[in-house]
Amino acid sequence: MKIERLPLNALRAFAEAARTESFKSAASRLNVTPGAVSRQIKQLEARLGIDLFTRHANGVHLNPAGRQLAKDIDSGLERIVAGVMAARERAHQAPLLTLSAPPSFMQLWLLPRLATFDATLGGLDISLDANQSLTTPAWQGAGARLAIRYGRGPWPEAQSHRLFDDELFPVCAPSLLAQHGRPLEPADLADHTLLDVAWESLQGISFPGWQAWLDAAGVGDRVVTPQRRYSLFSLALDQAIAGRGIMLANHPIAMDRLESGVLVRPFGERHVLASPLNYDLLTPPRGEAPPAVARFIDWLLDEAAAFDRDTHASGQAPAHFTAY
Repeated sequence: MKIERLPLNALRAFAEAARTESFKSAASRLNVTPGAVSRQIKQLEARLGIDLFTRHANGVHLNPAGRQLAKDIDSGLERIVAGVMAARERAHQAPLLTLSAPPSFMQLWLLPRLATFDATLGGLDISLDANQSLTTPAWQGAGARLAIRYGRGPWPEAQSHRLFDDELFPVCAPSLLAQHGRPLEPADLADHTLLDVAWESLQGISFPGWQAWLDAAGVGDRVVTPQRRYSLFSLALDQAIAGRGIMLANHPIAMDRLESGVLVRPFGERHVLASPLNYDLLTPPRGEAPPAVARFIDWLLDEAAAFDRDTHASGQAPAHFTAY
């Protein structure tokens, strides 16, 4: 088949839908409606004379023919992207690293530290993509496309490098804590607004939010579950800093604000909820990192290890509880 006759739009819609086995997710990535994605894939199936998905009431799943086509398309797209990126890099003095990461993690932990990399190592043009969607890592000439993900591996088509394990604890503004004039107890949260983050795992993993924390603290029947929910940790964090409530946070999201004093932990080192999630750096499963990218990877892993050491350097480890 000649390239000008290839149904490129339909192939792109299929490739996006195949990655997550979701027409809705593909539509979001392509900025079209799920119905448009469905129609394009039906047209592709009609043109090929085979079904690519098994459809059922709860969604769709790739069938064997669809899995093979998705693999072939991804392989072709990787070669195209590598060629485009290589051409782009030839016009730049430095290789390009595209790094995808969850928005709040990027804003609150990564961005404040990138200046250190630029000042001490550099040698890379870094393009940041604030996105939680699954991204397939790839070496691209002298650069790369990498991802940082919050969730739980194993991650498909990637080698993962642990940055941080996860644990959650309440944080609030000092002014809110000062209203009590005594140490706070879990039951006191009944008198406060609880700020929640409606984080949705692309892997279908349950996020341990306030209800899990309240149950583990033994006050799940005495404290009303949160009525204020936000789509990003950074939005809830801004409200907590403003004294408008108490949120559950983790070290990467909250530590810099705790050190600056704009946030405090109302229970100190007590009542820490262990989480099944973690932050991982994802790199391609095969091949070697180009030299400039390898320097960035080593720097990021060292920075994460130093942060983890500093986080837990203050004497005794806190007592944890968990609902898992």
